[in-house]
Amino acid sequence: QVQLVESGGGLVQAGGSLRLSCAASGRTSSSYAMGWFRQAPGKEREFVAAITWSGGSTAVANSVKGRFTISRDNAKNTVFLRMNSLKPDDTAVYYCAARLSSYPSSQVTMYDYWGQGTQVTVSS
Repeated sequence: QVQLVESGGGLVQAGGSLRLSCAASGRTSSSYAMGWFRQAPGKEREFVAAITWSGGSTAVANSVKGRFTISRDNAKNTVFLRMNSLKPDDTAVYYCAARLSSYPSSQVTMYDYWGQGTQVTVSS
């Protein structure tokens, strides 16, 4: 089992920045890729960004490309999502997820463990 706890969400004005963190515990000795997803009210959960186990390869959704950056610190079992130039459309609950594979995916169903989520609200 892997437990994931997100932090760093909050209320920010449009154009502002936030950094989300996701701390993993439990079965952290295994290799696992990490992803960030978000879900706005009334919408499906959508892919935001993902990173390989090594951190050598990342992917981000087109909607956040150039604004969001994913990174990880395996020594601290933590993955980060740096969000710049935030827009009201970025308002959502952000979830981190772990996949028991070295390679990430943009598909919700490919992830094995999920955090509880952290709210990000961007005001206009």
